[in-house]
Parts: sequence; C-alpha cells; structure tokens
Amino acid sequence: MFQKTLLILAIAAACTTVHAQQTSTPAKKELVARILKIQQPAIDTMAQGLVQQSLGPLLEQVDNAVRRVPAEKRDAVTKGIQADIRKYVDETVPLVRDRANKVAPTTAGAILEEKFTEDELKQVITLLESPVLTKFQAAGADIQRALVQKVVAETQPQVEQRFQALEDSIAKRLGIAPPAGGNAPAASGARAPAKK
Repeated sequence: MFQKTLLILAIAAACTTVHAQQTSTPAKKELVARILKIQQPAIDTMAQGLVQQSLGPLLEQVDNAVRRVPAEKRDAVTKGIQADIRKYVDETVPLVRDRANKVAPTTAGAILEEKFTEDELKQVITLLESPVLTKFQAAGADIQRALVQKVVAETQPQVEQRFQALEDSIAKRLGIAPPAGGNAPAASGARAPAKK
C-alpha cells in the first residue's frame, strides 16, 4: 500500500508543470500532517515489514539448525524458538512503528513540503481520500491473486523442471545424492506446455 501511495505521489509530481514552493508555510505543514495521518497505516505496515525482514536470515539459520536437533527434542525446541520470535516481534514492532511515526514529519514530511506546492498537497489529499482509490487498493489483493494463480498455472511445469535441474546440479557439486522425488513434476508422461 505504501509503494502504491508513493507511486501516486510520483505521478502527481510528474503531472504538474508548476514548481513546488521552496518555503514552508503553516498551511503546508498542516496539509503534510494530514497526508502523514492518512498514511499512518502504511507507515505502521512498513515498520512491521522492517522487523519481519530482519528475521529472514535468522529464520533460515534456525531452520537448518533445528534439523540437527534430535527428533525427540525437536518439537520442544521449535516451540521455544517460536515463543522467542513472537516475543521479539511483539516488543520490536511497537518500537520501530513508534519511531517511524515520530520521524515521518521530519523525513517524509520534509520531502513533501519541499517538493509540493500547497495546491499539489491538496490534490494529493484528494487522491488519497478518494473512494475510487480505496476501492482500487482493496481490489489489489484480488488482482494480484488472480494474476499469480494464472502465472503459476501456466509456468509451473517449466519452473519445476528447472528447479529440479538446479537441485540436481547443486547436489552434484556438493557430492551428495539429489533429493528423493525432488520438486520436479511427476513422470506421468504429460508433457510440459510448449514454449511460446
């Protein structure tokens, strides 16, 4: 949602022929504050994404390490790690979210004040508050889901074949046996769709 909003802001900036005023006014500050208030859910989502993103490499290491834990201890270790991760997220997301909302006026707000005139800021607010934009953004998940389903359906056999070849190549380089069964399509005699 934040990226879509940034795109709208970029389009609004590109469509105008009037240069933004270099000076800030109380009216501009008020308009920027209103935009930032409208954008608060996007800022909150960005903060949560930053915290989740920081976990990526650690989760990969944990996944590999948990596989080496004896089977009888694995469930308890996994539950303990999940509790630690939940605690980290529960404590860290509010910290990052609060900081993001605190610095937004001096970062994003300053850029908005610098790049946009009062009239342009009013137009941005009109766009952000538009019921049509809200409806479009709400449809975004359905649009993306439909596109992903179609792309996956039409490329899955080719992707699976390539993934199996990659797994085999990596296994060969590591001197280990390729995964049994792998992720390749079943050998049912069905041919992959012809390349277009």
